[in-house]
Amino acid sequence: MRIIAGKFKGRTIKFPNSKLVRPTTDKTKESIFNYLVHSIDFDGIKVCDIYAGSGSLGLEALSRGAEVVHFVEKDFHVSKMLNENIDSLDAGDSCKIFRMDAVRFSKTTDHEQYDLILADPPFFKNDIHSVVKNILEKNFLNEDGLMLVERSVQTKKEDQEAFNVEPFKRLGDSLIYQFKL
Repeated sequence: MRIIAGKFKGRTIKFPNSKLVRPTTDKTKESIFNYLVHSIDFDGIKVCDIYAGSGSLGLEALSRGAEVVHFVEKDFHVSKMLNENIDSLDAGDSCKIFRMDAVRFSKTTDHEQYDLILADPPFFKNDIHSVVKNILEKNFLNEDGLMLVERSVQTKKEDQEAFNVEPFKRLGDSLIYQFKL
């Protein structure tokens, strides 16, 4: 995996060899960021990458100008590789890893607000429904903030019922849902 654009363009990101992690393909990541670049100004924003895995989405945002990126990743071994990816970019001062599950993170009352939240959970893990609900209810997003969630076309029915919103984009087997305050 590589960073597509920005100050880290072309840099390689290590990916854990784990059944617990499903990487966002470069094509999907490129489509997401092509959309985002026309929706928000990355310069100086605060980003949260939930279900971070290797950190590909958050590091892409950092490369494009985000000031701070918080990563949420519960698995010890995966978060260790995420930390190695951050270190390889010498980006430790701009990044923080929360080693906890996404539901617990989304229930915290002492949280920061983000301009952009990216969530790429395991496709068939439905705790994302609680995470989205908590994030919206607890105002994790700034006033003009945006949250994108990547899901499978195979979970469309459950996701639409839980999110109460239609996906706005289909990318192969992925559906992208968008949330704003």
